[in-house]
Amino acid sequence: MEHDLFRALKAALRRLGRRRQSHRFRYTDATVVEVYYWSVVNDRAVLWACQSSHWPPGLRRGSLPSQSDMSRRLRTRSVQRLIARLEQLVLRTNRAVPLVYMIDGKPLPIAGHSRDPEAGYGRAVGGKAKGYKLHALIDLTGTVWAWRVAPMNADERTMGRRMMRDLHSGGYLLADANYDSNKLYAAAAARGVQMVSPRRQRGGKMGLGHHPHHPTRLRSRDMLENGVFDFGARLHELRRGIERFFGTLSSTGGGLTCLPGWVRRYRRVRLWVQAKLILNQLRADLRHALAAAA
Repeated sequence: MEHDLFRALKAALRRLGRRRQSHRFRYTDATVVEVYYWSVVNDRAVLWACQSSHWPPGLRRGSLPSQSDMSRRLRTRSVQRLIARLEQLVLRTNRAVPLVYMIDGKPLPIAGHSRDPEAGYGRAVGGKAKGYKLHALIDLTGTVWAWRVAPMNADERTMGRRMMRDLHSGGYLLADANYDSNKLYAAAAARGVQMVSPRRQRGGKMGLGHHPHHPTRLRSRDMLENGVFDFGARLHELRRGIERFFGTLSSTGGGLTCLPGWVRRYRRVRLWVQAKLILNQLRADLRHALAAAA
């Protein structure tokens, strides 16, 4: 599967072009991306992918950049633009515009003794932990329409508002009680999206308080707590799909299981997570193609 996955990645890069951005560089931007993604596919450091002995015959031709070349080139704007175009091509191009979205966060803890100054302490599974968190907004098929990486202590409601900027179609947004916020409801409504979220408990109470609330927040309450029609409650049950998405992302070989020791600082964490999301979508597309051909 790793070989087929990597060939699918190379095919996507060929669609984007392999032009060398400058005569100062020996290797094209696509070559730099290929070497980095080969390390990510195998959950290895970049240095490992820079050694020809770690490449199967026929999968890669020619010389390989050094680790120092990779470190410099991954910071350049041209490589970053190529990866952004690759993300757009793989994750969203020719995808049907969804009617229902789901939003949630996945903790990415690191060791407590790590000296990473950009990591934060926040809520994780089973308690608090140090690290980062992946915030994702997906549809019912598992396609990622927006995502952010932030320190573990970043407010999920704030990250949700930032992801709203990437939406350009209306529909429903399913969230848990952590996202119950007037500002997030307003941001979703500005995009034509009705958010559906249970009330957030405050001091053991479920009341909304006495201050004004956004109309879509009140409508969400009515949808979930209406004793006559169960549309809202049955719709919100679909939110479990994002938990299955994170479960598949974590349990698949080469998936986003954890942050290895060489992935520290925000820039490296974001690059690693972005690669995992792109590879996960390529893997899903390959499986769908195999199932359709069977």
